[in-house]
Amino acid sequence: MDSVLVAGIDCGTNSIRLKVARVDARGMREVVPRVLRVIRLGQDVDKTHRFADEALERAYAAAREFADILAQYEIDGLRFVATSATRDAENREEFESAMESILGVRPEVIPGTEEADLSFLGATSVIDRSAFEAPYVVVDLGGGSTELVLGGDGVSTPNTQVQAAFSMDIGSVRMTERHLKNDPPTAEQIASAIVDIDEHIDEAFRTVPAGKARTIIGVSGTVTTMTALAMGLTEYDHSAVDGQRIGFDEAFAVDDKFLGMTREERGRYKTIHPGRIDVVGGGALVWNRVLARIGQAAAEDHGTPIDSFIASEHGLLDGIVLDYGRRLLKTR
Repeated sequence: MDSVLVAGIDCGTNSIRLKVARVDARGMREVVPRVLRVIRLGQDVDKTHRFADEALERAYAAAREFADILAQYEIDGLRFVATSATRDAENREEFESAMESILGVRPEVIPGTEEADLSFLGATSVIDRSAFEAPYVVVDLGGGSTELVLGGDGVSTPNTQVQAAFSMDIGSVRMTERHLKNDPPTAEQIASAIVDIDEHIDEAFRTVPAGKARTIIGVSGTVTTMTALAMGLTEYDHSAVDGQRIGFDEAFAVDDKFLGMTREERGRYKTIHPGRIDVVGGGALVWNRVLARIGQAAAEDHGTPIDSFIASEHGLLDGIVLDYGRRLLKTR
């Protein structure tokens, strides 16, 4: 069977990820499992609209590490996708040129709509569709933006087909820097963040009829970290978290608990990546509101409230690799 060996890089506001996989007509098989580095590229971008020098240096160090990994394989192609922070940065040209010199490929700064489509592809490509009722709404909660994507119902339209998508300018880093400035945040700061988050959700719901969903799939570091904490894991375990169903009550309780902690207190939990300790509370707050609002919308739309979500380790990066591999195969 014809196949291609492709690599994908997903550079977001908080982290950068690399994956190498062989793609054929049946799907993809990992050759290099996901490599993640927390670089906080979006440090202060919401305020300054520029990449900080130290953030760029962290990004370049990770890129050099990725280049060393890629040098060990004869890949057919590499796609490098940059998202929210890069869309907002005035000095992105400097970043893009430096990354191209290190990796040989220029980052593509994709719009939020394409980011949403690829996240949906990645999240739904690996789930057992017989176990989860369609339509699915995929929530990709990043550092700078959160994508909301509704797929088909499997009857009138394929459940792998995106029906509507919207990219909200809210995320773990953005909400922390904009609102949650005390340690721990004050009640007033949390209330201000909730107003901000809900306004963005209101806007998203005008485009995405999220209430039609029967299943919520959450992807990204915030979602999987909070899932691991809700499960009581003392150390992060990818295989244990992937595909785990968590009830809203469990999610809200753990989200509120860690939102109210100091950074020092969060730092005692090995389950949380050190690079997420200061922003995971902001991400948890976004996640709380998104879950609550979708659950409410579902009850209003079809009378069946959603009271749980599925955590997925597969999202934008998987979508980048799978989509790029399929496109390369078509050219052969």
